[in-house]
Amino acid sequence: MKGYIKLENGLTLAGEIGDETHPEAEGEAVFFTGMTGYQEVLSDPSYQNQILVFTYPLIGNYGINLKDFESKKPQISGAVFYECCEAFSHYEAVTSLKAYLKKWGIPFLHHVDTRFLVKNIRSSGTMNAKISAVPDAAVPPIKLPQHCGGKASVHGEGKQHTVLIDFGLKKSILTSLLDRGQRVTVLPYEKMADVFEMKPSGVVLSNGPGDPKQLERYLPVIKEIAAAFPVLGICLGHQLLALAHGMDTEKLPFGHRGANHPVVDRTTGKVFMTSQNHSYVVKQKPGEQELSVRFENVNDGSVEGLFDPIHSILSVQFHPEANPGPRESEWIFDEYTAMMNQTGRVADYA
Repeated sequence: MKGYIKLENGLTLAGEIGDETHPEAEGEAVFFTGMTGYQEVLSDPSYQNQILVFTYPLIGNYGINLKDFESKKPQISGAVFYECCEAFSHYEAVTSLKAYLKKWGIPFLHHVDTRFLVKNIRSSGTMNAKISAVPDAAVPPIKLPQHCGGKASVHGEGKQHTVLIDFGLKKSILTSLLDRGQRVTVLPYEKMADVFEMKPSGVVLSNGPGDPKQLERYLPVIKEIAAAFPVLGICLGHQLLALAHGMDTEKLPFGHRGANHPVVDRTTGKVFMTSQNHSYVVKQKPGEQELSVRFENVNDGSVEGLFDPIHSILSVQFHPEANPGPRESEWIFDEYTAMMNQTGRVADYA
């Protein structure tokens, strides 16, 4: 069945609808540049309400396994491929990518000229889009993503206690903390004020979808948390820490999404490759700031992380847990652990 993706600037490209029972999708059209990692990306809550275009021409050749999900279901509104494999080959795979998308009713197009499509997004900027069986379908305004913190839960038995505030949490962040012997309480962002009664060793603000300014009403509480406990912010959590400390954010023309973004650490001068997925960035301001810029994107100079060593605040725009992507920045979790060790705070047990 023939299908189309139409951007709000009028560009329409033809392809083939992958699931005729679900031929339509609406969302913000964004692109991902990684050759692998499609399972992690499709289930990453930061992609909520987006139509994801894959730049690599062959997606799905190693299938879908049971381990690499970042949440319980796909988070995208639709997907676009040059070629989406039916056949797959991997010893852990249990199903095909096509079958996975069909199971969850995720509309997708394949046999689309994704190179031309991505070049258009790069030149015109991120746009709303629609997947449809009708070439002249209207592109409606896209609903803003809803931040999607889950239920409270407790994991691990370590002496150090981290409260992980969930704005749309990737499972790998939780795993990275547990791998360091921590006891982790996952707390929905709406309940973040409860952290003061819990008296943790430290607090992590997770990733999540959408514009950080949608969460402005939580900024005073976030600033109080950062003043009371060692804090690590990741992606959206980084942006919220910046806003809470008087900085600003802005939307990039087409965002950073992929597994090969170079970042430099100003303190050491070292460059490392990172996994990223975001539309918004922190804006640098002249003069004195409450938080110092520590990490920068080598390609465009955008802010990739902030810190305040006196108050034990660290934030990163990239994903140190990777999945997908290189694990070169995983040491960020070790630095966060070291901040908790310096404060000497240990979890209180009943």
